Amino acid sequence: MASTWLVVGLGNPGPRYEATRHNIGQLVVDELAARRSEKFREHKGGARVVETWLRPGADKLVLAKPNSFMNVSGTPVAALARFYSVPAERVVIVHDELDIPFDTVKLKTGGGNGGHNGVRDVASAIGTAEFPRVRVGIGRPPGRQDAADWVLAPFGKDEREIVPILVSDAADAVELLVAEGLLAAQQKHHAPR
Repeated sequence: MASTWLVVGLGNPGPRYEATRHNIGQLVVDELAARRSEKFREHKGGARVVETWLRPGADKLVLAKPNSFMNVSGTPVAALARFYSVPAERVVIVHDELDIPFDTVKLKTGGGNGGHNGVRDVASAIGTAEFPRVRVGIGRPPGRQDAADWVLAPFGKDEREIVPILVSDAADAVELLVAEGLLAAQQKHHAPR
């Protein structure tokens, strides 16, 4: 019997934030929806969702983009997890990561939040930090630039050329995680290029 996975791209709502580093998680779920020719619709859980499948006959995927700001993502994630009866180990959070170099994708389950307020809020709302994460590297800001300003800024010109590849790699990582598990996804995406 197929199971349901909830894949949530963290970010901030509205056009002002669409192309910022902090919204790369939402770009990844946009890519997953586009691969399936699906459009997001409003859900009473406080998010825009797509209900689809990994592939026909395989696990169901609920792709979600919370309507809330990043730092209060937990409430809509918890509401969607309850609505779709998805346990924490099948709630995949896709988010930006300062401590990973730009153009790098890493996966893990559980552990700390690395100062990421969206991840912290999700863990608090669902009652555990033991959920899979697809961490999309945006790197640290240059010089003494404030990290908050960095994540809320659009990607630079050189980065914008690479972002579609990075988003595609992260979407591949989500699909592999769901299809074959965390270890298989880590082995592929953590290996040196």
